[in-house]
Amino acid sequence: MKNPGYWRGKNVLVTGVNGFIGGNLAKGLLAEGARVFGLIRNLKQDTLLYVDGLDKKVVLIEGDLCDMELMTRVLTEEQIQCVFHLAAQVEVGVAATHPYQTFETNVRGTYTLLEAVRRFPQRIESVVIASSDKAYGSYGRDKMPYKEHYPLKPAYPYDTSKACADMIAQAYASGLYKLPIVITRFCNIYGPGQLNFSAIMPDAITSAQGYTKFVPRGDGSQVRDFIFAEDVVELYLLIGAALAKDPKRISGQVFNAGTNSPISVRQVLELIYAAAGNKKDFAAVLAAMKRKKTTGEIDCQYMDFEKANAYFGWKPRHSFKDGLKKTVAWFAKYNARRFKNAGR
Repeated sequence: MKNPGYWRGKNVLVTGVNGFIGGNLAKGLLAEGARVFGLIRNLKQDTLLYVDGLDKKVVLIEGDLCDMELMTRVLTEEQIQCVFHLAAQVEVGVAATHPYQTFETNVRGTYTLLEAVRRFPQRIESVVIASSDKAYGSYGRDKMPYKEHYPLKPAYPYDTSKACADMIAQAYASGLYKLPIVITRFCNIYGPGQLNFSAIMPDAITSAQGYTKFVPRGDGSQVRDFIFAEDVVELYLLIGAALAKDPKRISGQVFNAGTNSPISVRQVLELIYAAAGNKKDFAAVLAAMKRKKTTGEIDCQYMDFEKANAYFGWKPRHSFKDGLKKTVAWFAKYNARRFKNAGR
């Protein structure tokens, strides 16, 4: 990793630390010697933060991202130097059913945090905003992969919430306020500790391991890109350090990250069931997917890592099969404990 030693002793705030990416990022920051402060809205303990014992190493701050008084107090009293804003309502289906809640968290939460930073900018060296490939909206397959210069044209509640947050972030990074902010838009992230079982990877892996029955939401033709969590953490640390050291160079910019290797949902499922040694049940999943259509989701989304590579020399270290192997192995141990404790 470039910028060795940068993170040692830094006071870093991670919003959404109790999430999948937040937990992985906290682990990476701790390994680099940072002091990690994590904003946590509830004390749900079936998460990577608690499963891996990170809760004992991170200073946890319970509260609402939309609480301006809390955010300003955290930034000042804890002398925060770097911020990773990962907190969000991330489920597309939940956003479709509960748009108000999604807009409150993803939009209001973002401008509350950034306004707190604006009021006390003296110590803040970098703010990294976690957006999503879905902020771009729907482009034809001939326009893939998404490029950072593409106009945002979201249509659905989740996509719109992320696009709004991005534009707000760029306003705070503009010449008016000149805050050191970078926006990241990554493809689907997977790996050990992804315990949101509405996501395809943990849901399908658990089913392939024989614990549950997988219910497909579409015919499997949708095209996506999947990037391993360890690769994402490495890029986050590179971006955060580079932004702090030379904000004029990259502040206000957007960086995409994918693997340059798009894959259909059907192929993902086939590889998961093969990795779990359960090709028999995949045949049943395949049959259930036939003629099943998905609504409210984008047909084709994937990215490359051209710009991130040009600026930071970064590229994913894991192929999908390599990352999947690690992920399936992690879930084999986790699910064995989980379902044993549940008496199954």
